[in-house]
Amino acid sequence: MLVGGTLMTPDKDIVNNAVNSTDHTTLVSALAAAGLVETLKGAGPYTVFAPTNAAFDKLPAGAVTTLMIPENKQKLRALLTYHVVPGRLSAADLLDGQALTTLTGETLTVVRKDDAVLLRDAKGSLALVLIPNIMSSNGVTHVVDAVLAPAK
Repeated sequence: MLVGGTLMTPDKDIVNNAVNSTDHTTLVSALAAAGLVETLKGAGPYTVFAPTNAAFDKLPAGAVTTLMIPENKQKLRALLTYHVVPGRLSAADLLDGQALTTLTGETLTVVRKDDAVLLRDAKGSLALVLIPNIMSSNGVTHVVDAVLAPAK
């Protein structure tokens, strides 16, 4: 499967697949700044809802830069782990109305509309799954078009 112009392969872990995607450079930088690279290279399995660079660009001006400074590491970490659910969930496993408990302990809600899979965050915003089921050795990634916001 091609993501960000690069072939994603199931023998690589989530991070090693993501680092090669030109559509996920902001996410990869944020994972490094938050100290989450080793976590997502771990055994897992994890289901990751991976915002694209364009999704990060939708945030208010300067938000990403502000989140990346060392003083905001915990806030950035909370934001990113809100995009990760324990387990290996394919798009077929995501059922309408299903509550997913993220690594932060907060909930994402699955919304199915026809063939589309969306996620509703704690603030009621929706993210569309653009590319589902990118299999990695330690989980699965679904590319989403928005950054999801935890309640806290």
